[in-house]
Amino acid sequence: MAFIDPKLVPKRKLSNGQEIPCIGMGTFGSDRFTPEQVSGAVAGAIRSGYRLFDCASVYGNEDLIGQVFAQAMKEGVVKREELFVTSKVWNDMHGQGDVLLSCAKTLKDLQLDYLDFYFVHWPFPNYHAPFCDGDSRNPDSKPFSVEEFMSTWRQMERLVDMGLVKNIGMSSMTIPKLEAVLPLCRIQPAVIEMELHPCFQQPELYDYVVAHGIQPIGFCPIGSPTRPDRDMTPDDIADIQVPEVVEIAKAHGVHPAVICLKWAVQRGQIPIPFSIHENEYVSNLMCTVQDPLTEEEMKIMKSVDRNCRLIKGQVFLWPGANDWHDLWDEDGTITK
Repeated sequence: MAFIDPKLVPKRKLSNGQEIPCIGMGTFGSDRFTPEQVSGAVAGAIRSGYRLFDCASVYGNEDLIGQVFAQAMKEGVVKREELFVTSKVWNDMHGQGDVLLSCAKTLKDLQLDYLDFYFVHWPFPNYHAPFCDGDSRNPDSKPFSVEEFMSTWRQMERLVDMGLVKNIGMSSMTIPKLEAVLPLCRIQPAVIEMELHPCFQQPELYDYVVAHGIQPIGFCPIGSPTRPDRDMTPDDIADIQVPEVVEIAKAHGVHPAVICLKWAVQRGQIPIPFSIHENEYVSNLMCTVQDPLTEEEMKIMKSVDRNCRLIKGQVFLWPGANDWHDLWDEDGTITK
């Protein structure tokens, strides 16, 4: 197995001065890969030089990934302080006291004493069962509430106070939601996860997050071709098939997915690609340390933005909402 020295992988400095790798590995196996396949890929990724891993309780595989972490540390492959492990509280655990319970279970499953990052996975408690179909709706779902979100965030802050979590973050937010909650936070989010890929660059939200000293982490960095079927629509654009991306890939002699990741790293976000295939996750990490895109290629990549959101979140819609656009405050106000 190829090994990329983690010391050579560029770092991102957070607002608190902590440095973390510029790329990580996702662990969402979608409905296409088993927990065993995902944890096996994590084991290989650690040995190939990955040090940042993006986990979540709802992915249903943290217990197996925890076994991988424990074995790697026991064998001396990696030390705990060299790993950067993230997880997320799921929507059905936003109630008073539930965030601590969720974090405690994640720590037990991952066999860790602390998490480097803990996210509010979605900004509302609208629950759906894992792997449900795209037409599923929960009649108890509600629109975003500042009061309810801040109740959850106060519990997140408490985890930092308790030493269980080093940093806390938010995910799938919008500018109107951030405008409403950031002034109320005692502990500001160090990181925010958002969908980011060449065909969905979210420049306004990206610039807003960076301007507030928050590090963007981009999910679906190559357009997520293995995302759940419920999230796929006929209008979706496949980033790795965009002609400009394909041409740049030919010039560098790599797969178009690698170009998407080079663009992400050079832009400044932290992509978290996922693959169970060794040749793919090795090349994903390798691309951060060699053969960067030129300034002209970066300009071309900027021009391919199609505003094509892939993870629409329609399963979280509440009674009375029109469609998935209501989740994303597209008119500049929080949709009620």
